[in-house]
Amino acid sequence: MYRAGRSVEDLDSSPPCMAEIFRCLGKVARAALSAIARHLRLRSDVFNHMLDDFPLAPNEVSSSVLLASYAHASIQNGKPTSGGGNLSTNIEIEKGLLTLFCSDGTGIQVCDPNGRWYAADIGCGIGDILLITGKALSHATAGLRPAASYRATTDYLSGSDSRGRASLAFRLMPKSNAILDCSPIEAAGHVIPQSYVPVSVSQFMDNLLAENDTPVSPPVKTNVSRDDVCKEPSLRSVLSDPISGAFLEDAIVVSCGHSFGGLMLRRVLEMSRCTLCNAEIETGSLVPNHALRAAASAIKQQDDKRLFHNAAMRRRRKEMSDQMDVENGDPATDDGLQRVVHYPFAVNEKVLIKGNRRTPEKFVGKEAIVTSQCLNGWYLLKIVESGDNVRLQ
Repeated sequence: MYRAGRSVEDLDSSPPCMAEIFRCLGKVARAALSAIARHLRLRSDVFNHMLDDFPLAPNEVSSSVLLASYAHASIQNGKPTSGGGNLSTNIEIEKGLLTLFCSDGTGIQVCDPNGRWYAADIGCGIGDILLITGKALSHATAGLRPAASYRATTDYLSGSDSRGRASLAFRLMPKSNAILDCSPIEAAGHVIPQSYVPVSVSQFMDNLLAENDTPVSPPVKTNVSRDDVCKEPSLRSVLSDPISGAFLEDAIVVSCGHSFGGLMLRRVLEMSRCTLCNAEIETGSLVPNHALRAAASAIKQQDDKRLFHNAAMRRRRKEMSDQMDVENGDPATDDGLQRVVHYPFAVNEKVLIKGNRRTPEKFVGKEAIVTSQCLNGWYLLKIVESGDNVRLQ
């Protein structure tokens, strides 16, 4: 395990190349996070406030971590085996923003929205990276990018190659003092469920740890049921491509009877094998799924109407607010002059944190110094007592 910013004594057991790999995969993870933001019609830097400074400040330890592992294959009767069955029952749900996997062989299965497991890295070659989204990103996007359940398999050890499997996993984690807030998602016109309230990363991780510590009955079978891993899929997830998130307006029924569209359809055709039942696909017997296409188009039209309605409501509220300002004697902004933004607290001003529902309890009553002014009443503060940097409203 490697974490940037650790002391030299802690890095004695890490290979010299880990620091360079950490930097490269860190850049890739940040680029992927920006692409996800653009796909959700957000600014590409909307999640940057949750990430570590790049490069890291002196004496700071990175929140993200790089893991290197190697799975050995044992030889029995001249055949390579894993010594523990073909499937690992250790099902994991990523807790951070996202995780990047790269390895020299296949071995990761992911649970799709319908509760079925498929080999996610079966089409990955040398230099390809598998991306899995986590719980923190799911909360920050109000569930639009759900967290993935995955597990490691040992089917790759059943072949003639007994060298095992080496893999790297880069986990992009948010800072512990950051706030998971869905305000940018709401401003983009998406509907935010009431359960997605602003919460600090430290409290969010503590809640996830408490959920994992809850005792559960051990599974009897190797195959875990859908209810134990994935929640009931929503209509939107069923009608969407699990890779790109686009609606299945190009849905195709393949020879085994399953339907695919978008990037998943392209992957199935490239492999000539179904990712759900592992059956071989005959590329000459593809039939359009008109029912699935019609349902996806109808849901997409409803989404577009809702987004248009939300944008119209925001524009109407702004017009009413401007009209009230004119009636109250405030100068109008129609003359091309931009309205001046007023901040109640100045930079370098010493303040006392009184707190609100978004403020973590450990910061309430602390003295801090304003280091920067942000939009919508947010400030970057430096706690006088501990020296921590925190973003509060």
